[in-house]
Amino acid sequence: MNTFLTKLKLPSLLKSPTFSFTFHFSTFSPQQYHQQQPVTNKAYWTNKIHHLCTKHRDVDEALRLLDILCLHGYHPDSLNLSSIIHALCDSNRFAEAHHRFLLSLTSHLIPDERTCNVLIARLLHSKTPHSTFCLIRSLLDVKPEFVPSLTNFNRLIDQFCAVLRVDIAHRLFFYMKSKRQFPNAVTYTTLIQGYIRIGDLGDAFKLFEEMRDCGVFPNSLTYSVLIRGVFRKRDVVFGMKLMEKLWERMKDEKEDPAVNAAAFSNLIDCLCKEGYFNEVFRIAESMPQAKSVSEEFAYCHMIDSLCRAGRNHGASRVVYLMRKKGFLPSLVSYNCIIHGLCKEGGCMRAYQLFEEGIEFGYLPSEHTYKVLVEGLCRESDIHKAREVLNFMLNKNGMDRTRICNIYLRAICLMNHNPTELLNILVSMLQNQCRPDVITLNTVINGFCKMGRIEEALKVVNDMINGKFCAPDVVTFTTVFRGLLDVGRTQEALHVLNQVMPERGFKTGIVTYNAVLHGLFKTQHADEAMGVFNCMVNEGVTANSTTYAIVVNGLCQSGQIEEAKKFWDDVIWPSQIHDDFVYAAILKGLCHAGNFNQACHFLYELVDSGVAPNIVSYNIVVDKACKLGLKKEAYQIVGEMTKNGLEPDAVTWRILEKLHADVRKTFFTEDPLLYSGVKK
Repeated sequence: MNTFLTKLKLPSLLKSPTFSFTFHFSTFSPQQYHQQQPVTNKAYWTNKIHHLCTKHRDVDEALRLLDILCLHGYHPDSLNLSSIIHALCDSNRFAEAHHRFLLSLTSHLIPDERTCNVLIARLLHSKTPHSTFCLIRSLLDVKPEFVPSLTNFNRLIDQFCAVLRVDIAHRLFFYMKSKRQFPNAVTYTTLIQGYIRIGDLGDAFKLFEEMRDCGVFPNSLTYSVLIRGVFRKRDVVFGMKLMEKLWERMKDEKEDPAVNAAAFSNLIDCLCKEGYFNEVFRIAESMPQAKSVSEEFAYCHMIDSLCRAGRNHGASRVVYLMRKKGFLPSLVSYNCIIHGLCKEGGCMRAYQLFEEGIEFGYLPSEHTYKVLVEGLCRESDIHKAREVLNFMLNKNGMDRTRICNIYLRAICLMNHNPTELLNILVSMLQNQCRPDVITLNTVINGFCKMGRIEEALKVVNDMINGKFCAPDVVTFTTVFRGLLDVGRTQEALHVLNQVMPERGFKTGIVTYNAVLHGLFKTQHADEAMGVFNCMVNEGVTANSTTYAIVVNGLCQSGQIEEAKKFWDDVIWPSQIHDDFVYAAILKGLCHAGNFNQACHFLYELVDSGVAPNIVSYNIVVDKACKLGLKKEAYQIVGEMTKNGLEPDAVTWRILEKLHADVRKTFFTEDPLLYSGVKK
């Protein structure tokens, strides 16, 4: 037995990240370890190990104690092994649990049949069927009379089917029969499902026939599994016949209600996954399963399956049928439908459901409220959006400021309703709902997007003067963008160079990027480069976004040589560059007519160990096609594939355009040939 515990402990504990085995434990006796108890007090030590594993959840300490005991003559038993295995599984250390069980077998510590089945059932939670099967085979080598329980066989077959090893599962099926462990409906259904998963409908039906020949009656779940396979093969007629048999089987009083519910769920999931939505609606209207499945459960599952299939309008139709019969949908399902409708552009139907849901206590989640008001604002239905806002504000426990902030952000999507922004701000003040800095930044951003820069500046001045909360960096960054968008460059630079420092704000890279983008956009390249130099002098490190903005701006202002120099002197030495920077340089070179330089730059990147993405290659291919350079275009595509990239849809569309232009030129130059082709 000492050999067993030495083997049990040493190999695996050396691998454990939570415990480093050292031999100094052997210098202590069990009496020194705890309360002077002798090694022969087996009941005490078994209880102690069990408590360490269960109550204290410290399996490593239990292993330490067991090791000490074994070195002093303790003989472990199946109770000790069981405690250790369960504790390792609870810690998600299934590989070690398998390993320790195997070592116990080699050390002739063999639990009784019941304990073996319990431990195998526990190890099956690992969902590693190969490891568990190897363990069972080792157990049978030392204990030939052992027969795994039917439940364990079924679970193991299911796990092999889940990893598409149906061949092993079927051999296991034959083996259990040879051990006189006769399969039941669960066994057959599991194996049939395995064949359905790999698309072998023929063998699935052979098993189905064998099942009945062996006196095992198929249950409703068996039929639903077969129906899934038949519909997957698009055999609708046969699938409908099987569905009729399924309804008959489900109406059998002997059928377990839980099995019926599982069969119904499996059928609805199958119909939604395979696209037979009209059949789902037919079932919702006729309820052919009768009383075998609760109608409320059936409706709820149909809603869930339709939502997961992206059929939110269909789910709302089921809700209508459900309410006609006096049932109420779960609030979670109802929320999913409204959320899904908003995401797919059905916000008007979502609003209708929202109004109907109020009658039975529906309250949208914060995220659903967000997508609902955003959808309504995109549809320019400000009245309905305001109704949703008022409903949310009247509910207890809501963060009213946050609710208003979400609504304000939705209003900004409209880009033409500054009055509503001011109305909400005034309403918040009148109702003791204090606007925070996010509220005010959202309002300022909305004004800037709508071109109402004066109103934005007024709000900023009120913040600076203490009428509202103090501005932050986001406030000033938003103002920069607004001023630069309307061409008020000097005012933007004044805010950057004077107002922000006076308020104690240190300009960060995000703010600098916004300023640079705005300056280049308004054709103030010299001022932009001045801001960039100032940024560097202040110790702010540029990122790849900064470099992409600068390169793109220089190229758009016609300063190609400066952009190339900027790459050579600043970007490449910094080692801060990405695909956006490469794309900006390539685009600038191509637009300036420097196709050869663009190709040279692209190949130079590759030679330097950089792997440009497909966008960079497409830019150069597009330029080659526009110049009619067919050979060069295909040469670039060839280089792209050599570097591990495959042409995407954009690449093929560019090449197709090249061939279309060639055909057009060809027929234009030879109208006689064109007329001949038409004939």
